[in-house]
Formats: sequence, structure tokens, C-alpha cells
Amino acid sequence: MAKVFDLVAEERTDSGKGASRRLRRAGKVPAIVYGAGRAPRSVYFEHASLLHKMENESFFSSVLSISVKGKARQCILKDVQMHPAKRIVMHLDLQRIVADEKIRMTVPIHFLNEEAAPGVKTGGGTVAHLVTEIEVSCLPANLPEYLEIDIAELELDQSLLLSQISLPEGVEIPDLENDNDRSVVSIHIIKVAVIEEEVEGEEAEAAEGEEGEATGDEESKKDESD
Repeated sequence: MAKVFDLVAEERTDSGKGASRRLRRAGKVPAIVYGAGRAPRSVYFEHASLLHKMENESFFSSVLSISVKGKARQCILKDVQMHPAKRIVMHLDLQRIVADEKIRMTVPIHFLNEEAAPGVKTGGGTVAHLVTEIEVSCLPANLPEYLEIDIAELELDQSLLLSQISLPEGVEIPDLENDNDRSVVSIHIIKVAVIEEEVEGEEAEAAEGEEGEATGDEESKKDESD
């Protein structure tokens, strides 16, 4: 099960872009909390504290306990807006959750035993992560922090599919219900020799061309002197 992160928020009494800018200048992060059949609620967080919690990968795939005026409500993070150039959180979208209602959440994939895989160890291949996170569906109590894929038995030129991921109890992958099974990880030889040969060939041709031009220039000078 995923961790529960405790966050303290303050209620916002104003709205609009101007109000949000003022909050950010004061070191706050505006956010909206919605869902569970209740009206949306505007709140804000302390930026430094929030950013510290966001350094943990699990924050993005865990249940967040949001406390406002001493009352806590469990939520999940549905969207986060970051500054395009700076390490600044601009806005959060948080969805309230209900214990007996399934939620959809994107969780990261952790790959295990990559170096031990025969395709790498004896085959000389390279592991390609084709999918690094996947959406799951489950009750909040069953939400995993991440999914693990053990590739200890993966041979060269083989891959593992979504349907081969071992899921915790009560967790489903919605894509599989839509027949959207696909490769998640594979091992192949990365061929770079051909590219290197082409570069060497081009350099040789360029050198020959320069040599030819130099010879031509010398012959022209000789003709002029004659």
C-alpha cells in the first residue's frame, strides 16, 4: 500500500490570477480540492514544505491527507503545474477520495535485476524501458507506491508485456481491459557500428575531396607559371 503524506493547507478567501500571483510571491502554492460530491475548495500550501515532500517519488502516487482548519480529508494528486524554468510549484489539483470507491492513479514502475538478466549478462544487450509508469485502478487502501517488474529471466531480444506484471491484490490495469497490452521492457543489442562506419566513410571522402582540390590548385598555379 502507498504511504500517506500529511499536508497542512490554509483556505483561500480570494481567487483569480492576481490573487494566485500574490500567493506565489509570498512563498505559497495555490491549489484546488474537488470531488466526492462536494463543491470545489480553494486552498494554499507553504511552498518550502510542499517542495520538500515532493522530493519523495511516492508523493505523486500516494494518498495525501490534507488538513484544513484542523479537519483532514484524504486526496490524491491529479495534476501539478511547475514553473517552466525554475524549481517552483505553481499550482496543484487535488481530488478527494472515498474509501469504498475505486480511483485511477498513475504509479511508477521499478525494474529489478537488470544486470542479472541473461540478455544483458551473457547476451551483451541493453535494457530499454519502454514504459516507466502505468495507470492503475483500485480502492484507496490498495493503492501501491509503485509496481515492480523482475527481469532476471529476460533473454536477448525478448520483452515483457503489461499483462505479465505481477499486480498486488485488488489492483487492476485499465489498459488491459481495453485490449491495450503492450511491451514494457525489452533487451536488445544497440547497433552503433554502422553509424561509426558511415561517419568514417564520410570523413575519408571529405579528405579525398580536399586532397583533390589541393592538387587541382597546384596544377592551376603550375599552368599559370608556364
